[in-house]
Amino acid sequence: MAAHRRAVLEHFSGTLCVDELHLGRFTPLLATDPLADLPGAFAVVDKNDHGHMRRFLKNLKTWGLDPAVVVTDGSNLYPAVLAELGPDAAHQLCAFHVLKEINKLILDAARRLRTAMTRRGRAGRKRKRGRKTKRVQAAAARRGPPLKERAHFIFKRRHLIVKRREGLTGAERGDLARMLGYLPELAGRRRFADRVYWLFDAPKDFHQAGCRRSAIVRDPAFRAVPELDKALEQLDDERFPKLMAYLKGPARRRVRTNNHVERANRMIRLLEKVRYKWRRRRALVRFVVPRLDEVWSHWTPRRAKQVGPSRSVRHRELRGHAPQGSARAA
Repeated sequence: MAAHRRAVLEHFSGTLCVDELHLGRFTPLLATDPLADLPGAFAVVDKNDHGHMRRFLKNLKTWGLDPAVVVTDGSNLYPAVLAELGPDAAHQLCAFHVLKEINKLILDAARRLRTAMTRRGRAGRKRKRGRKTKRVQAAAARRGPPLKERAHFIFKRRHLIVKRREGLTGAERGDLARMLGYLPELAGRRRFADRVYWLFDAPKDFHQAGCRRSAIVRDPAFRAVPELDKALEQLDDERFPKLMAYLKGPARRRVRTNNHVERANRMIRLLEKVRYKWRRRRALVRFVVPRLDEVWSHWTPRRAKQVGPSRSVRHRELRGHAPQGSARAA
């Protein structure tokens, strides 16, 4: 482990992604370097709390791993600990997690409208017995599908409300227009999703990002919807500077998500599920150390790499079958 620590310190980029993983009774804490594409360190604790997280980050600092940027999710474990141990380090909140929470609230707002539409459809008059006349059928065709069918159509395609417009296919664009025709109130939710993506789509500096945020926060139409008003709390004065902390660094060294460490955590969880449930700390440590040792042993500096390996290769690495010179962290 001492040799691995020296290698990590030698190639440390200054950016650190930190996350925790819950595996039964134990919680592995993992720190990775996304720019160097290298796992940094890990610890196995019994409880995921401020005390264990403080000790983990303090040990990293004692080893000499003093990051300039720390990327985390929105957990409340990190702000106080990072302010205590690394007051000079920039704390970057994961933009992916924030967008995920905002999209969830947008879908909640759409679900409320769709549920009300379904209730209105069920509250209609009972259908009369017998065959409908041609006049009645023609009138029903002019009115279009009943409210219950419209609500079902919206429910099956609700993901289109938060999907990026550049990712929509031709058929999906038609379905989205049909949804907005069935329930015009969804247009406000769709516009809010577009404005949020506009906020996160590569602003050139913090001033431009702040102007975009002000345009969203001051819109009275968004404040009038309870779910969207709650979503705007993700962009409050305290969290927003942490969401845009990456803009202060050079363009080639900007990291705004902790996906690097999340991928490693997901792979550890996958390997744990296909084997057995961890019952002892020693068994978990004896599994994680050889996997990370394979990555450290075959790792080469990023500047020496020409083409990164595929995801299947990365999966084999953490299983302990990485080819020479092609290992990656996650």
